[in-house]
Amino acid sequence: MNKTEMAEMLATKCDLPKGKAVEVVNALFDTAPGKGIIAVELDAGRRVGITGFGTFSTKRRPKRMGRNPATGQEIELPAKTYPVFKAGKGLKDRVEV
Repeated sequence: MNKTEMAEMLATKCDLPKGKAVEVVNALFDTAPGKGIIAVELDAGRRVGITGFGTFSTKRRPKRMGRNPATGQEIELPAKTYPVFKAGKGLKDRVEV
């Protein structure tokens, strides 16, 4: 499912116009700078927890030495902040096979 399909499903389930549903999905998930509620919160170093669904947060990886696989030369990899998602119990139980 992509964002367009999600918006269409949201419009159907909530009896919203399709354009408004697209706005809602984009307001939550947009990754453009300064847009998207989840991305803005992660940029600010805050967590986004949705009870029963999961938690979006960030982790920090320190700089480290790596190796170029083609040449074997050692290179320094810079520190990095990256997003993580941890599924909540409700979601885990729902998907569990």
